[in-house]
Amino acid sequence: MAEKEIKISNQVEQIAFLAEALENLSDEWNIPMNVTLNLNLVLEELVSNIIFYGYEDTNKHEISIHLSFINETMTVRLEDDGKEFNPLLYAEADIHLSAEDRNIGGLGIFFVRKMMDDICYERRNNRNILTMSKSIKPTE
Repeated sequence: MAEKEIKISNQVEQIAFLAEALENLSDEWNIPMNVTLNLNLVLEELVSNIIFYGYEDTNKHEISIHLSFINETMTVRLEDDGKEFNPLLYAEADIHLSAEDRNIGGLGIFFVRKMMDDICYERRNNRNILTMSKSIKPTE
């Protein structure tokens, strides 16, 4: 059983810190590079949305990313105190439309749904809690 919590602030510079921390953790836990890249894309998309759209003030806020790797399952729990936002309520972008005909937004949700096996959202104590899991095999 392996667990790690990464805490960042709601500043765009923190996305690079998160990517580096995830890469280091993947090395430590022997996670395949393609899985690491997919997890990084998912987290970058979700965290950037929190940073850019989740807060109505300019105060510093904490975003918590809890990762665990148990029985070949990577679980990621993302928590923030931003505006209530359940990404599962929004339709995926229609990737079959041309870029000109497609509505703005929705691609991030599309990526998250395609790259993760299970996604669950809840709002508890004025916090968004998004829990995602992915079944993976560690590299040998």
